[in-house]
Amino acid sequence: MEALDLARWQFGATTVYHYFFVPVTIGLVFLVAILQTAWHRTGDERYLRLTRFFGKLFLINFALGIATGIVQEFQFGMNWSDYSRFVGDIFGAPLAIEGLLAFFLESTFLGLWIFGWDRLRPALHLACIWIAAVGTALSAYFILAANSFMQNPVGYTFDAERGRAELTDFMAVLTNKVVLVTFPHTMFGCFMVGGALVAGVSMWHLLRLRDSTDDDARLDRSAFTTALRLGAVTVMLSGLGTIVTGDMQAKVMTEVQPMKMAAAEALYETTAPAPFSPFTLGTPDGSEPTFQVEVPHLLSFMATGSWDGEVEGINDLQEEYQQTYGPGDYRPNIPVTYWTFRWMIGAGAAAMGVALIMLWSTRRSRRPGATPRGARWLGAGAIALPLLPLAANSFGWIFTEMGRQPWVVFGLMPTSAGVSPGTTVAEVATSLVGFTLLYGVLAVVEVKLLLTYIRKGLPPADPPVLHDGESPLAFAY
Repeated sequence: MEALDLARWQFGATTVYHYFFVPVTIGLVFLVAILQTAWHRTGDERYLRLTRFFGKLFLINFALGIATGIVQEFQFGMNWSDYSRFVGDIFGAPLAIEGLLAFFLESTFLGLWIFGWDRLRPALHLACIWIAAVGTALSAYFILAANSFMQNPVGYTFDAERGRAELTDFMAVLTNKVVLVTFPHTMFGCFMVGGALVAGVSMWHLLRLRDSTDDDARLDRSAFTTALRLGAVTVMLSGLGTIVTGDMQAKVMTEVQPMKMAAAEALYETTAPAPFSPFTLGTPDGSEPTFQVEVPHLLSFMATGSWDGEVEGINDLQEEYQQTYGPGDYRPNIPVTYWTFRWMIGAGAAAMGVALIMLWSTRRSRRPGATPRGARWLGAGAIALPLLPLAANSFGWIFTEMGRQPWVVFGLMPTSAGVSPGTTVAEVATSLVGFTLLYGVLAVVEVKLLLTYIRKGLPPADPPVLHDGESPLAFAY
């Protein structure tokens, strides 16, 4: 195995691992802000307790997400120095603004929110969590703008003497057609994860409390029923938003990267109209299917907006790219792109279905899990629900990045040209093992902390007092 292969494995593994935290952070912070807004407007103690409960889960995830995100930045200098040199003038601008503006809003106002319960006026304290939430969205936008340049380079000129791309139009980078469709699609995916976590945790507590009859259990059931409905509705509405924006994204993807769309269906020959196959048995790359479930015309609509539209095939695009870019294999890994595209859709659809069942189980003030069999199924759903949209997000990003190959910047720089020239297999392998061990420890810490505080249940209704005027300021949320 070459250094390039290990470097790709390392960046892919660290990116997917880091992205486990990102959608939870973005989706959960907005739901926490909604819960605190409901408490601020109604004075209902249920919303305060839910705000503090899910706020603590959000903070645990936020802290671990920062730690894993920092590791990614090291790799640009360690393993991908030629890539950094080639696009640094462009890639650095949105990432710098993300750090100076978006992350500043997140960290500063989140700190005020953590320590301001007994020091800030309620309305100002509420504004802090909303500003932090907006900061997470801005952070996502600028990072996606940088990534979208890799998918569809705009706003640059190529300096042949220096061998690098140089920024000429920053607004073109920020308004790239790819980022304009990727951002809402990503945000809806994050909301699905946040809603799924709220709904799954709430269902687990409702099943745990279903046979309790004391007043505290009754109050907890009322609060978790409210949270369950909020989370389940968020999953379903965000799922619909993901479908709509995903359709928009597919059409833009076909325009700027037709090979990726062809690979998503393993469509080797140009076809009009083109069907879409939700399921296939045969060779892993789909070249010789033995059994297929096809939906006629669907791929044509996904790619072109017309039920009879022509979709270019892999073989024709390969010939076209060889004429344009020179000899080489411009096909991505077909089995990976084909199946991650379907796993993304399947996991997202399954999450919407589980959320609908959970919401249905609370209709007309009913208690979920009234029968042992129903309780077992809902318990399994409570565990699976947060994982399903998280998996859908991960599969979606694997498809997006693997489908762009063999380009690190589409049409400009092959991935093989972006790796650091002096990096050895031993160096990359050593850092890969180190990151794997570090991430393994962080995973244990994350899961342990989340499960510990989930099991503790709802905190008291009184807002936390973090400073009594004499003792030093400390985090005691």
